[in-house]
Amino acid sequence: MLLSQAIHKFLIYCEVEKQQSPKTIENYQHYLSRLIEFWGDQDLTKFDQDDLQAYRLHLNRTKTRFGETLSHKTQNYHIIALRNLLRFLLRRDINVLAPDKVELGKQSARTVTYLTPEELIRLRKAVLTNKKAGPRNLAIIEMLYCTGLRVSELVALNKQDIDIVTKEFSVRGKGDKPRIVFLTDKAVTILKSYLQTRADEWAPLFINLRRARSDEMLTAGEKRRLTAYSIQELVRDCGRRAGLTKKVTPHTLRHSFATHLLNNGADLRAVQEMLGHSSITTTQIYTHVSNKRLKRIHQHYLND
Repeated sequence: MLLSQAIHKFLIYCEVEKQQSPKTIENYQHYLSRLIEFWGDQDLTKFDQDDLQAYRLHLNRTKTRFGETLSHKTQNYHIIALRNLLRFLLRRDINVLAPDKVELGKQSARTVTYLTPEELIRLRKAVLTNKKAGPRNLAIIEMLYCTGLRVSELVALNKQDIDIVTKEFSVRGKGDKPRIVFLTDKAVTILKSYLQTRADEWAPLFINLRRARSDEMLTAGEKRRLTAYSIQELVRDCGRRAGLTKKVTPHTLRHSFATHLLNNGADLRAVQEMLGHSSITTTQIYTHVSNKRLKRIHQHYLND
């Protein structure tokens, strides 16, 4: 089977049978297209260990458009995509290289960037609340922090999804897995203030605020839904105005949510559920940065 045909069938499988997100499929397509660029559109049954080693060397020497070599993490994403493609074909009785023989490269332990409580205060204050978009922008930042939502999950929210009375709502995260998300009193207050500025009947919770035309229908609301990119830019801009030297993104606020929970004594399993992680191994990255709790334990038992 030609490599291009194999990739095409694999991507259809990911979309239809695995019900994976458009972003996941887009990433698979990107990583596997690099394999075609390197190896050509050959018969994948002839791809062997020597080809794999040559491909690894190619990835290790590949430069980005900024002139930097691919990180070990990015190289591994390419290898994971290849391994999943081979696993898919093997299940369909196509004689390809065994996925178990495709090992991931060693990479440094993952670290996360998060904001301290003091930095969060500065970030909130950096929102220009005297501007038209101020209440909305403050609500976005508070929602990202107090819920730990991924930016894609925040984008997909509709007004009717949020139960302000019970201070909780349900979202569907990666793998279409549902989970319950909770709001703080502060978030509810900020969210109410934002919603009071909305005179439209459109469904999306967060919309762009350009002037509405008189002939816009209810269905136009979907076109007004804020994109993930818009929210990322909004958060980054607030971080710059707050004078924060750290890279501030929606995921930085998600990291802050998890880190602060652990620092204040939350159980790792509970944090796993609130983040929507399928494996606790993913959540354990936060134990490396929740050092305040470890410091308290150390001082309690060793200080006389």
